[in-house]
Amino acid sequence: MALFQSGNPALGEKTFQGLSIAGTGGEVMTAQGTMRKLGLLLLLMMGAAFYTWSGFFKGQNVQPLMWIGVIGGLVVALIITFKKEWAGYLAPAYALLEGLFIGAISAVFHYQFADSGMPGIILNAVGLTMGTAVAMFLLYNFRIIKATERFKSVVITATMGIAIFYGITMLLRLFGVQVPFMHDSSWLGIGISLFVVGIAALNLILDFDMIEQGAANGAPKYMEWYGAFGLMVTLVWLYLEILRLLSRFASRD
Repeated sequence: MALFQSGNPALGEKTFQGLSIAGTGGEVMTAQGTMRKLGLLLLLMMGAAFYTWSGFFKGQNVQPLMWIGVIGGLVVALIITFKKEWAGYLAPAYALLEGLFIGAISAVFHYQFADSGMPGIILNAVGLTMGTAVAMFLLYNFRIIKATERFKSVVITATMGIAIFYGITMLLRLFGVQVPFMHDSSWLGIGISLFVVGIAALNLILDFDMIEQGAANGAPKYMEWYGAFGLMVTLVWLYLEILRLLSRFASRD
């Protein structure tokens, strides 16, 4: 089986290496099946997000649920990454946990910017995320953007660089050192956000390619859940980065 690469750690190098359809009743992964499972995961995430969103505006303290979503989602994601065959059971749990976090953080952003020049910041972020995902799919489907080895290496390197940069800034904050342009509305901060949004969007191209290659090489059926989980990881990242970018613009008004 060929080796595949993606900037998404859930759909990274060796994701499909050595997988066999033995013990799966002869059923294999399909791109269509992966998209259907992604749709189900998105519905679960939206349901959980609505729960914490509505709780926030009813005056409930949703911070514990938000942290449960963050920490629980990270733990479940790590388990799925190492135990791909469990994805069918754990991916829905991951979607629910991410929903708890997304709903809470979205409510905070909405409340913060409700009286600013961008009261519909959440709807804008959701719309831009969906529009970007559709655009990336069309660009990939019609081979306008091809997932060549050079393209993959550039996107993967940029993604790793962003992860390292974010890790360093988080470490600095623990020691009381602030990196102003990471949180302010300066043009430098906006430029960085635009770059990160672009890299997150390009990761979708790699994810689509991984799913297509997995289906073409007869990966086992449970990899549909794993592929859907991987796509959701990228979509959540893209949404959060777009939300951050819009908040920077709103802060300049």
